[in-house]
Amino acid sequence: MNDLTVSNIERQNVLNNKYAIAKIQEHLGVIGMEFEGEYHFTKKMVADFYEVEERTIERYVEQYSTELLANGYFLCKGKRLKELKLQFAPVINVGSKTTQLGLFNFRAFLNIGMLLTESEKARQVRSVILDIVIATLNERVGGGTKYINRRDANYLPMALKEVNYRKQLTSALRAHVNGHETNMYSQVTNAIYKAVFRENAKEYREILRLDSKDNVRHTLYAEVLLVIASFENGVGSAIREKSKELGRKLSVSEVEELIIKLAEEPMQKPYLDDARSKMASRDLSFRDAYHGNIEEYLRAVSPEEYERFIGDRSLNIDQLLDENSEVLKRLKQADEDGND
Repeated sequence: MNDLTVSNIERQNVLNNKYAIAKIQEHLGVIGMEFEGEYHFTKKMVADFYEVEERTIERYVEQYSTELLANGYFLCKGKRLKELKLQFAPVINVGSKTTQLGLFNFRAFLNIGMLLTESEKARQVRSVILDIVIATLNERVGGGTKYINRRDANYLPMALKEVNYRKQLTSALRAHVNGHETNMYSQVTNAIYKAVFRENAKEYREILRLDSKDNVRHTLYAEVLLVIASFENGVGSAIREKSKELGRKLSVSEVEELIIKLAEEPMQKPYLDDARSKMASRDLSFRDAYHGNIEEYLRAVSPEEYERFIGDRSLNIDQLLDENSEVLKRLKQADEDGND
């Protein structure tokens, strides 16, 4: 993972992961004022914990106000402030004329710790955060995250659809393209991968640290598989039309030209952008895998996505394998149509 002090995406990936947040809070053992159902901290309490001056916290609040406000910092005033004073007057130690008071919930408290560069205590907290995030992720998925994509309830239905569209492509290749079948499948698949996420199979394998037995498609998220399937279906149709038009079989290089043309279609852009964003962002957060070729599509993984892949909505992979053995046999059989 990158340096939390410089990467807003990395910070938000931590703060959006409620499972890691709970573990971090338990580990740090910091207890603020329990107000409105959660713990809150004043600027002074935050400054004391991170062993910096209060004006340092104020400077960071001013500089990163948008980020901190989004993560739970707020100005307590009016009726809420009156209630806070009644409950915690000795703790907050503010005068009767104070009309507003900045408060951090635990997420905002951690957010400041991920930003502070002057504090050794904050540096230690950042180290703990990263360790706990990794441990929590592995605990939630029961081991490695190579196949975390399979925990999505949408994965298996989409994988089966992709197999059917791939058959449309491979049948078109056999009937209308010159070349050795295995080599054709590999070259065309690489061209499709390049069009979708700007990496061929070898590059993708290296980024995800896959071994030779791993099938690339088995690690792809459902949304990426959907775009792959769209390309396979479109390329298969284009091959048939072009071959009929020319009255001959095509070369692999001509097929690659068709793929490039398809990728440049304006109607494909929203789907490509979405697939690239999901792959780049989820792989960085879940697999600590960085796709440099689609870096501009990186964003923070949402709380909903964490719930989808590591929360109660996600699927247990062992249970999934048991309950869908016949489906998975079909996917394995489909691999014989070509690698990756």
